[in-house]
Amino acid sequence: MGIGATPPLPTLLLNSTQIPDLVCRSSCWQFCRIIFLSVKVFVLFQKIMHDAVGFKSSLTGKNYTMEWYELFQLGNCTFPHLRPGMDAPFWCNQGAACFYEGIDDAHWKENGTLVLVTKISGTMFNEMAKWVKYDNETGIYYETWTVQASPEKKSVVWFDSYECSKFILRTYQKLADLGATFNKIQTNYTSIILFSGEPIYLGNETSIFGPLGNKTLAAAIRDFYYPFKPHKTVREFFVDLLKIIDRVILNHQFYLFYNLEYWFLPMKFPYLKVVYEEVPLPVGNKTSSGV
Repeated sequence: MGIGATPPLPTLLLNSTQIPDLVCRSSCWQFCRIIFLSVKVFVLFQKIMHDAVGFKSSLTGKNYTMEWYELFQLGNCTFPHLRPGMDAPFWCNQGAACFYEGIDDAHWKENGTLVLVTKISGTMFNEMAKWVKYDNETGIYYETWTVQASPEKKSVVWFDSYECSKFILRTYQKLADLGATFNKIQTNYTSIILFSGEPIYLGNETSIFGPLGNKTLAAAIRDFYYPFKPHKTVREFFVDLLKIIDRVILNHQFYLFYNLEYWFLPMKFPYLKVVYEEVPLPVGNKTSSGV
């Protein structure tokens, strides 16, 4: 599937067809191994979950799964590759919705949640399918981090994440706008939050790494990302872990790549937190129109 492209969605559903809409959620362990060799060292990452939505056609009896994926795995979307002889970091941070036949019931039930949230008509499904194509073509970059000023509920959000759970929330809101009524159940989602003072804009790839770029800043960014590379040995992993702790916690430094631009984050306590919190299912917006 190409970047920003949507695979064909079923379009032969009758208006009277009732389609149960299921929320699917499972542990994200299998998607995190690119970053760390021994990822289980980080107990706090046990809260990271992957979200999807499932459909079942009452007309055909077939099941479908729809989820928004980092196309090149989570680690590659979160940190870049540093290539020999190339100054600029190479990012593989594209994301897109994937739609395919079948629901892996055993996977979702054994590792997370599979529960009915609403029923929709075939007409609503077809309208949602048009919206998914639009959404895929307008939001193509995967953003792992949420960046906030503090852990307080009403804290300033400097940068918002753009990942699988955000796609599910957008999908539910679209279905609500189309007339779907959701069951009263609790739905929780994962956020990986960095805590920072006001971010400092640094520039884009050309202004930093280009022929007239800032060589000192370019070297600092490359040096920051180097310890986040995939590791081949346990010793290598722990050596780089100490470097990460030194830069992020002791020196309060983090370089963020967001929407093709680099930002410096003056990190502050508690630095990093993985939260798993409830987001209520939506109600329709009668003023919503178009895709």
